[in-house]
Amino acid sequence: MESRILVIDDEPDVCELLAMTLEGDGSHVVATTSAGEAFDRVATEDFDVVLTDLNMKEMDGLLVCQRVGTIHPNLPVIVVTARETVADRIKGLNTGADDYLCKPFDFDELVARLRAILRRRAGQAVTILEHRELTLNVATRQVVHRGQMLNVSAKEFAVLEILLQRPGIVITRAQLHDKLYGWDQDVESNTVEVYIHSLRRKLGHGFIENVRSVGYRIPAP
Repeated sequence: MESRILVIDDEPDVCELLAMTLEGDGSHVVATTSAGEAFDRVATEDFDVVLTDLNMKEMDGLLVCQRVGTIHPNLPVIVVTARETVADRIKGLNTGADDYLCKPFDFDELVARLRAILRRRAGQAVTILEHRELTLNVATRQVVHRGQMLNVSAKEFAVLEILLQRPGIVITRAQLHDKLYGWDQDVESNTVEVYIHSLRRKLGHGFIENVRSVGYRIPAP
């Protein structure tokens, strides 16, 4: 399966080189030189891993690690930097980085480390999602609300799963549509709203919030 990687480096040439290398390995890469844009993308898009430099003018990479962890706690971060002392590595890993690679490095090693992190992430997939009085079992496809088994359709289950994976984060209508139907253009434009309406009837209107003109979210605990 194609992985989605966010690359953050304030040197455009470095961003372009990393993007070309990783895309050559089969990944989809979004590259940005702005930490602010990176945070917006982490909050609104799905990525499998973030690759960030530490020596950036706009914001130190350690703060980037912390902010990414706040926005999306389960999103792995790999630091790529010229800071090579043991103290720097320890500080980076303690700040939230999942791996630390010093420049200059071999691109084959970078790809190998990315694959290792993606394998670990796949092996740690969450099978139980809980929020308030709702429990979603991804493995058995069962939904329990207030101690009672809830009857939901396959598409309703998918909508709940997407929203519960990132409580507090707004998921746009377009994102929900793409996850439910891919690139199918024949699907009615209001199908997402139909599933949301049905889920609200079953769970209570306030369980899923509508963010006007943007999308939906489940309030953070």
